[in-house]
Amino acid sequence: MNKITIIGSGAVGSTIAYTLTTLGLASEIVIIDINGEKALGEALDIRQGTPFCSPCNIYAGLYCDAVDSDIVIITCGIARKPGQSRLDLAQTNVNILKSITPEITKYAPNAMYVIVSNPVDVLTYAFTKFSGIPEERIIGSGTILDTARLRARISEYYRVNQQNIHAYVLGEHGDTAVVPWSIANISNVPVEDYGKSLNHADGFYPEFKKNEVEEFVRKSGGRVIRRKGATYYAVSMSVCHLCKCLLSGIDTSLTVSTMVHGEYGLHDVALSLVNIVGKNGIHGKIMVPLTDAEIADLHHSADSLKAVINSIEI
Repeated sequence: MNKITIIGSGAVGSTIAYTLTTLGLASEIVIIDINGEKALGEALDIRQGTPFCSPCNIYAGLYCDAVDSDIVIITCGIARKPGQSRLDLAQTNVNILKSITPEITKYAPNAMYVIVSNPVDVLTYAFTKFSGIPEERIIGSGTILDTARLRARISEYYRVNQQNIHAYVLGEHGDTAVVPWSIANISNVPVEDYGKSLNHADGFYPEFKKNEVEEFVRKSGGRVIRRKGATYYAVSMSVCHLCKCLLSGIDTSLTVSTMVHGEYGLHDVALSLVNIVGKNGIHGKIMVPLTDAEIADLHHSADSLKAVINSIEI
């Protein structure tokens, strides 16, 4: 029996609620929104389809209804508009997060908190500073989506199952994200060598262009927003996968955003490294071997986030 509370019934929050229901990950889902009618409508729409899913009680509620939640997912805040960066949202969404934090933590002090609102790394840092929730139970969705986009793009190059691709995006969920190509591989073959490692003659593979792939990953969100106004399907699938790992009895490695304490020489910032995620939260970090250049890029990403943190009031 798992209970998940979602704060925010916008496109991302409602899609997460729908996906959690269809996957059967929760027996109880509470949707909380300042717009109560919107939350009621989303809950009703999903609830009427539950006869085709695993049993789930999904409803719109108040903060007090979050009591005994296993996971609280925070998606509230203003959304990114075409041409806006995630960091442009910082002060407004920090203020919103700060206003709701005492309300939700009062009723769900033992829950795991998943921060999805942007800029996710800044909000994860801020929530850690003022919530009073232990760090291991505060997880930003971070670059879990960027990593999925990276693997999807590599899969398109080589027409290979994404599950055979081992590659990560680290750092900021944004323009300074870092792709450590030194550890990226397909079935233990370096990504750029995969095409020529195959022994059959009927496959033609284009030249693998790392810069093109990195640009695709960084600009994917903006491209979707420009075409349809918002991104919500892929991020919702990513967050639901994270929830599945948090409720599981076995550890999983995921690139989620957490506070760092000296890893790769980084301090006092939240960003994505390879974390061990399992029952009840973060169990540690995997110090994957990076080159000096990749570590320098990671520091640049951290400095970019610190500049935003230092420019706003937390």
